[in-house]
Amino acid sequence: MDRAEKRAFVTDLNQVFNSTGSVVVAHYAGLTVAQMNDLRSRMRQAGGTVKVAKNRLAKIALQGTPSEGIQALFEGQTLIAYSDDPVAAPKVASDFAKTNDNLVILGGAMGATSLDPDGVKALASLPSLDELRAKIVGMINTPATRIAQVVNAPAGQLARVFGAYARKDEAA
Repeated sequence: MDRAEKRAFVTDLNQVFNSTGSVVVAHYAGLTVAQMNDLRSRMRQAGGTVKVAKNRLAKIALQGTPSEGIQALFEGQTLIAYSDDPVAAPKVASDFAKTNDNLVILGGAMGATSLDPDGVKALASLPSLDELRAKIVGMINTPATRIAQVVNAPAGQLARVFGAYARKDEAA
């Protein structure tokens, strides 16, 4: 890389750190090319990206961003996984790390909040934005009969109580 390429790379990475929902930093030493391609394709399907960056350039790109607190994570062979959806990158990285011991999650950031490895795993356990949207749409599309059942339930209970008293009086 010459200076112009490095400058462009740092500028692009700076924009990533400023605009993404979440960033995950991990060690990837020992991953084969096939495993790395598998990780990249899984991340792409989830709407995220995986990049391998020189630590020095990543630290420069972090300066002045909300994620500046994760500079200490950039030691050794590190990769950066990021996505606009705050849950997508941690979820894919955590799932991949479960099956591959060579991917070690060091931590990450969600906006100005720095995350340790447990924080990344906790974030990965949350439902994604698409799942949450699907739940909301499902609740909105609930048939009106459910609402009618809830409204009519007290009246139905009163009718059953009156019916029980009536049968009790008839039996006596």
